[in-house]
Amino acid sequence: MFWGSEISYSPTRRGHCIDRLHKISSNKMAFTLRNVLILDNVASCCAQILQDNGIKADSVAKLSKEELLARIPNYDGVIVRSATKITADVIDVAKNLKIIGRAGTGVDNIDVSAASRHGIIVMNTPAGNTLSAAEHTCAMMCAMSRYLPQGHMSLKEGRWDRKLFMGNELNGKTLAIVGLGKIGKEVATRMQSFGMTTIGYDPIIPASEAAEFNTEWMELEQLWSKADYITVHTPLIPQTRGLLGEKTFPLCKPGVRVINVARGGIIDEAALLKALESGQCGGAALDVFEQEPPTNSALIQHPKVVCTPHLGASTEEAQLRVAMEIAEQMVDAVNGKSLFGAINAHALSNALKPETKPLVSLGECLGAVATALCGQVTNQTQVQVITYGDCLKQAGSYLGAAVTVGLLRNSTSNGMNLVNAGVLAKEIGIQIATNHQDCSPVPLTSPCVSVVITVNGASHKISGSVMNGSPVLLEIDDAVFVSGVMLQGNMLVYNTQAGAAAFPAIASVLSASNQILSYGTTPPSNNGSWSAIQLASPLPSVDSLKQHASFAAQLSLS
Repeated sequence: MFWGSEISYSPTRRGHCIDRLHKISSNKMAFTLRNVLILDNVASCCAQILQDNGIKADSVAKLSKEELLARIPNYDGVIVRSATKITADVIDVAKNLKIIGRAGTGVDNIDVSAASRHGIIVMNTPAGNTLSAAEHTCAMMCAMSRYLPQGHMSLKEGRWDRKLFMGNELNGKTLAIVGLGKIGKEVATRMQSFGMTTIGYDPIIPASEAAEFNTEWMELEQLWSKADYITVHTPLIPQTRGLLGEKTFPLCKPGVRVINVARGGIIDEAALLKALESGQCGGAALDVFEQEPPTNSALIQHPKVVCTPHLGASTEEAQLRVAMEIAEQMVDAVNGKSLFGAINAHALSNALKPETKPLVSLGECLGAVATALCGQVTNQTQVQVITYGDCLKQAGSYLGAAVTVGLLRNSTSNGMNLVNAGVLAKEIGIQIATNHQDCSPVPLTSPCVSVVITVNGASHKISGSVMNGSPVLLEIDDAVFVSGVMLQGNMLVYNTQAGAAAFPAIASVLSASNQILSYGTTPPSNNGSWSAIQLASPLPSVDSLKQHASFAAQLSLS
């Protein structure tokens, strides 16, 4: 019989015991944000809002990469626009960082994967610059069609070139919008007032929703050949890089005109220049570039190109709006009110709802119990999270993450949370599945959650529920606790063939140096009886119980 803090789980379990103190904090929706670094000339109202809510804010116009690496470890949060790059190496040294805020929409200057791995929330302001970006798109389209910049410069230089700048009306033309989100929708409604027909594609926005703003949804393959103008309003991701390029320009109408006020790289600049020179593309209006400042001088200087230096969100109204919104969103996150704008925290966003908070705590506690029973999880670990009850049909996503938090607590320097749980589980190789069943495994009217964990062919099943707002343990390995056991504080879980008859002896051992706060047990069976005790303080070791229990583990749920 092995007892001791360094002994690992034995698949036979009987005759073996683990002394494993597994600590887990109760799920806290709000988090501490003491100081935030604000970069890239974000409007001063951002710092003011944070400071008014007790958060220290340091505003710096610009930092070099070396300066950023040196300063970022001192901050809990950072806010940027598009100039500063929050890369993986920056995130690696940011040991205190909890949240990255982007005062704007695109987050391609932030390594979201690295942030997620460290449990750091990445948040943007999805609506703050919508109107400014939409208006700039429309302005660029008009300027390109009527050669306004070229005519302006010609007259400034003393020439009167009326015949040189023959333009085209927008009325009666077809505008294809790739990306029918907030900005795409605003562009559509504005350009319809010019008499344009709008068509579009978006993998998320359905045809029925596009029809609400008089835009015909169609697949990209259909869209290219119908468009006189094409504007893109998507993020820059692998699927959209080079969306308009060598393969797609030949599919378009000869003389098609393109607009990009979204992200450089969505339109392949080399392919665009080639299409302009051949006449396949009749003009381009560009506010963003693959490299900024742009290095493709041939494209910039082309007579059919209208260009601006990334001005889509550069209005006083937009900059005030995104500065206010990112600060207010951070304050709401700190206070546990909402995670609006968080792009990598779906499970955490759900967990902020008042009705789900106790369930998230339950999931974390069940995950902690599972780890205490099975020992260290590895790439051989398989976990199944089962929900019961109508109100939990859609709860698998956040409960799966919550259970994973309990399983892997303390597996990352920044702490395990609902942001990085799935990422780290995937990296370790743990297989986690969720499903829903109608019938509860125990006689219970309230919703119930079960966790089945399998390591090296040996399995444990742990079930629990929420009672009076607190997580309760109901079952271990089909042995049902008579009245449930509150999952809180310092817990001792053990199995003994003697069942309740062993409790007086165990209580006697414990009372010598501890205080028993609560006790629950299951009826005796062929597999013995499971018991759970809440103690006033954790045990230094469970060696003293070895003569009374065949298995014991302890964990701390605070």
